[in-house]
Formats: sequence, C-alpha cells, structure tokens
Amino acid sequence: MPLTDTKIRALKPTTETQVIPDGFGLHLAISPANKRSWKVRYSIDGKRSWITIGQYPVMGLQEARKERDKINKQVSDGIDPGQQKRVEKTTRIRDRGNTFQAIAEEWLESQEAHWTPYYYRQTTSCLEQNAFPIIGEMPIRNVTAAHVLNVLKKMEERGAHTYAIMLRQWISSVFRYAVATLRAEYDPAAPLKGAIKRPPVQHSRALTQDEIADLKSKIDAYGGHRTTVIALRMILLTFVRTVELRMAEWSEIDLESALWTIPAERMKMRRKHLVPLSSTLIPLLEELNTISGNGKYLFPNMRNPKTCMSGTTINRAIEYMGYQSGFFTGHDFRATASTWLNEMGFRADVIERQLAHVEKNAVRKAYNHAEWLPERRDLMQKWADWLEKC
Repeated sequence: MPLTDTKIRALKPTTETQVIPDGFGLHLAISPANKRSWKVRYSIDGKRSWITIGQYPVMGLQEARKERDKINKQVSDGIDPGQQKRVEKTTRIRDRGNTFQAIAEEWLESQEAHWTPYYYRQTTSCLEQNAFPIIGEMPIRNVTAAHVLNVLKKMEERGAHTYAIMLRQWISSVFRYAVATLRAEYDPAAPLKGAIKRPPVQHSRALTQDEIADLKSKIDAYGGHRTTVIALRMILLTFVRTVELRMAEWSEIDLESALWTIPAERMKMRRKHLVPLSSTLIPLLEELNTISGNGKYLFPNMRNPKTCMSGTTINRAIEYMGYQSGFFTGHDFRATASTWLNEMGFRADVIERQLAHVEKNAVRKAYNHAEWLPERRDLMQKWADWLEKC
C-alpha cells in the first residue's frame, strides 16, 4: 500500500536497514540509526539501479513522488538518471569555476554526510538566500572582508541578527575549506567576529491573545523537524523552563497517570517538580514516542542523539518562523502563562507552585512538590483548553 506521513512517522528503525515501497519505484530506506532516505529503483538497458533523491523529512512524501516521476520520465527517454546526476554535478562545478558559490556548494556536499538533514537545509538555505545573491558569482580570491560585512549588515538591518552571526561562521568555514584546497589565501570573515551584536532580549514578556493565535498558526505551518514542532507546542502547554524541556527524559514521563516528574537535580531550585499532562499534550507525547522513544531524551540532539536538544533550538525556530530576534523567547512562555492564568482566576499559590517558584515568605517556605496537585491538574487542563480557543 502507498505510504502516508502518518505511516512514515510510526515506522521505527530495526537492526537492519528497511526498504519500504511506496509505488512506481519509490522506496523509503530506514537505517538502524533512523536515517530516512528516499530511493528510486529503475531499470535501463536491462540493468537495475538505485538512485537516492533526498532525505525525509527534508523532502516530503509528495515532493519525493514528483522526483520519482521525473526519474521515470528520464528512463522512458533512455537516460540513465544516476549517470545524468553525476554529469550535471561535474558540469556545474566546472562551469562555475572557483567562485564563492561553487566552493561553498562543494563544502556543503563534503559536510552533508556529517550533518542532520535539518542542519544541512538550514545552512544551505541561509547561504542561498543571503550570501549567494551578493558574493556568489565572485571569484573567491576577490571576496574581501568588506564584501562579507555588507552581506551581514543587510541581514542585521532586517532584524536577523542571530542568523547573521551564524552566517559569518559558515562563510568563514567556506573560506577555511578554500584555503585548505589551495583556492584562497586567507579567511576574510575571521576579522568580522563580533561585528554583529545580538539586540538586548526583553525577557518575561507575556504574549497577547492575538500573538498566541499567530504563534500557533506559525507552529502548525513550521517546516522544520517534527520534534521541534512538538517541543514548541509542549513548552506552550507546560510553560516549564526551556532547559527543563530540552533535557526531559522518557523515564520521567508517565502517560497512564498523565504526569511528568522532573527530578530535583534538573530544576533551577533543586526541588522535584510535577507537571500534569493535559489531554491535548498526551497525543503529542504518544507521537513523539514513535520518533524518539527508543532513546533517553524526548528531544535528542539531531547531530548527536546521545545528548539532548541544543540550548538555542527553540529560539532559532522562533526566528525561523519569521519573528525578529529578541521579539520573544522560550522564557516568555512562562510569563504568558502566569499572566493569563491569573486573569482566569486561579489561585496565586497554585500558579506559583506550577511555575516551580520558590516561596519567599519564611512562614510559608515548607515545600511539597505534590501540593495542590488536583487543582494543578485542573489548571493545566483549562490552560490547554484556553490555548485551543486562541
């Protein structure tokens, strides 16, 4: 039967590479390390061959089917797709010569096997959208620090400070690669470290209802990794600290009792914390379990699954969705929940306990992590219901 996105997400890696057919030659290969590749099997001149056309989920199911149809058309015209791909790559590199874009693409190809699909796409997209239009066609030896600074300043002017800082690092890597392959003498991006400054971040800014609605729609439309989408929705639903979310372990989650127990050593105040799980969050965690449930972390690092999600992933995703750097951050979800839960009439003590804030009144400093748990369950469910209506 043809594949669907739901079926694909439900598939789990095994000890051997799985090759699942979709139809008309298209297959999804799943390695033991859970790397998912689209492959097309074709036959030309009596010889059967495979060609890899992309990585899932960077290339979605519908896009993969379109690529398969193009390959089948080539075969029907007597063209070997694999050979054609190699010829096109060689021609592209030769025709473009030693321009910045040509060497950057060569560098990207050398790194692709070592990066996650998301990081590869992020790096490629940033170079294509910002650097290539300005310095891409220039011979790399002619690119100066002034040229690179011009690229970065244009990004700074539109508020993409974080991506400008990252782009400087990627441009610097391209030049170091060019130096190592004897096609450049130095790295003009190196002296520009610190040229772009991140703007002051306004912490603890509560979002308005309109901003919440806009954020929800952008999260739903976000084209990044599915685990990042679930992380964004989970932090909005639970309003835990970003570090508590990204370091969450499956051993802490009890779906039957709908409770997440965060151990004291991972809490800012070193006190065990309970997070009731709403009926909205449970299906998301069940879906996430099909993706990362075989590992330690709910949100593993894409480059090194043995570690947790990077500390910058949430904020980068917010920027990638179109928000200006510093407009709001992962920390602002807590201020948002605190503000609106007080507006909804919940007791301040219950809100503060769910936020894992320390009671400063010495008379009331005794702490019980399960205190007011029934009220907190009600609070978390009504918070989820309120968010659904935004």
